[in-house]
Amino acid sequence: MHRCSFGTRVTAVFTALAFSMALLGPAPARAAGKLKIMTATTDLAALAEEVGGEKIEVGIDRAWLPGPTFVDAKPSFLLKLKRADLLIVVGLELEIGWLPPLINQSTNPKIQVAAPGYLDASRFAKILEIPTGQVTRAEGDVHPLGNPHYWLDPENGLRIAKGIADKLAEMRPEDAAYFAQRYADFEQRLKQADERWLAEMKPYAGRKIVTYHRSWPNFAEHFHLNVAGYVEPRPGIPPSPQHTRRVDATDEARKRKGDRSGTLFRFEDTHAVARETGGQVLVLPPSVGGEKEITDYFKLFDYDIRKLRQAFDATP
Repeated sequence: MHRCSFGTRVTAVFTALAFSMALLGPAPARAAGKLKIMTATTDLAALAEEVGGEKIEVGIDRAWLPGPTFVDAKPSFLLKLKRADLLIVVGLELEIGWLPPLINQSTNPKIQVAAPGYLDASRFAKILEIPTGQVTRAEGDVHPLGNPHYWLDPENGLRIAKGIADKLAEMRPEDAAYFAQRYADFEQRLKQADERWLAEMKPYAGRKIVTYHRSWPNFAEHFHLNVAGYVEPRPGIPPSPQHTRRVDATDEARKRKGDRSGTLFRFEDTHAVARETGGQVLVLPPSVGGEKEITDYFKLFDYDIRKLRQAFDATP
């Protein structure tokens, strides 16, 4: 009688199992969950949602508005960082005052600076106001790498969305076609919307504006507005009464007083300038979520352009 050894029997079992699996075909792959995305601003969140669709889950605290320069981050934010697959930042050191320590505390290797899950959106944008000389704190809150409010140019919004779509495709190759289609749809809609915005702003080309902070150069350049001055004497430094009077006394301010074409963007200190120049104070949110009705990237420009046109028409 032939006796089979234990090793032979085990080999036979494995062989039979392999044969059965070959007949049945490969086991279906488990569906991948949504990519967990964290963004430093609501604007980046809105752009990520446009191209990521149902394949991503975006975590953002919209109560951070008006901006990401200084953020009192909640514990829930750190928890989301720990779980994130991708972190998207504005860059240009805009978040330097709060985000780097949280990234370190998250102990999430995916989203550390220079890791595959860390995406600096400024890489894709046209950056304005890049200093050419040495930058010191005496000049105020000057951004040494350029102005970080670049999302206020729709063309930059398109560039950023493409960068995000490419990153998502890199992270999930099996969904690359989905992200590409989402981007193509967004591109078409944004270009159509921008044509309308440019047409609406064309009658106001060259109009002079004074802004409180240097937040609007990309917006002004794209829509052909002339930034004649700033209420802040230096970026991030509140104006003194003497500086306010100097702004009133500039040639540009006198011109605005004559033709009443000055429009001021924000904060109480602008009222003094408005009284002297004949302009009016206009508070414009620079980010998605700045007003309840601004729920996406398109509505941000719809809202700001509508308010600007109303202000310009009221100061002929």
